[in-house]
Amino acid sequence: MTQESITPGTLNALRRFDSATVSNAVEHFKVRDQVTGYASMELRSQFPDYETMVGYAVTCTADTTANNDDRPKRLGDLLDHLRSAPKPAVLVIQYQGSDRLRSCFIGDMLAKAMHKLGVVGIVTDGGFRDKKGIEKRAPNLQIFSPGTVVSHGHGAFLDFGIPVSVCGLAIVAGDLLHGDANGLLTIPHAIAADVVDRANDVVEQEQKYFELLDRDDFQVDNLKQAFGI
Repeated sequence: MTQESITPGTLNALRRFDSATVSNAVEHFKVRDQVTGYASMELRSQFPDYETMVGYAVTCTADTTANNDDRPKRLGDLLDHLRSAPKPAVLVIQYQGSDRLRSCFIGDMLAKAMHKLGVVGIVTDGGFRDKKGIEKRAPNLQIFSPGTVVSHGHGAFLDFGIPVSVCGLAIVAGDLLHGDANGLLTIPHAIAADVVDRANDVVEQEQKYFELLDRDDFQVDNLKQAFGI
C-alpha cells in the first residue's frame, strides 16, 4: 500500500489512539517482532501533552559539531524536500558526527519555517533548543529528541531520502510514524486502515478488563480468566 492509498480518514482515526494502543494493534498482525518497530526510551516526546503525532517520514542526516566552513549547509535542499514531501510530514534527522550529545538541529526559527511547510513533527537522535519559543511560535509541532542544548553549533544537512536509524528505530522515507508521550513507532502502510479497527478492539477489551478490576466482587480467579491463564 502506498501513501496515496492511506486516506485522510485513516490518518485522522489513527490520531485518536495513543501510541501504546496502536503498538498493541500492530502486534496483532504479526508483521514484525514485538521488540522492533519502535524507538528506545532514549527518544522522548518533548511536548507530551500535545495530541498524537501522525505523519510521513522525510529522512536526512546532519551534523552540527564539525567546524568545517567549507561544507555546504544544504538548508535550501532541506526546505525543498519538505515542500514537496507528502503531508503531513515528519522530519527525521539522524546525527552523523563525533559528538552527538552536543548536536543541535532545530531552534524556534527553523521550527516555525517547517511548521509553515506542513511538518507536524521532528524526530532526531540529536538535540534541539528554544523549547519555549518553539511551543509559542509553532504550536502543536511535536519534537522527539533526547534533549536540549544551548548552541546551534556548525549546522549542515548531509544526505536526504536515505534509510536512517534513530534511537534503535529504522526509518525509511515515507514511513508512517505514530508518536506521543509513550514513544514513537512505525505503522506498515499495508495494515494502516486495519490497525484502526484493531485499535478500537484493543480499547474495548481493555475497558472490560478495568471494569472487572473495579467490581466490588473482584476475585483473582476472574483476573486469571481474563488473562487466559
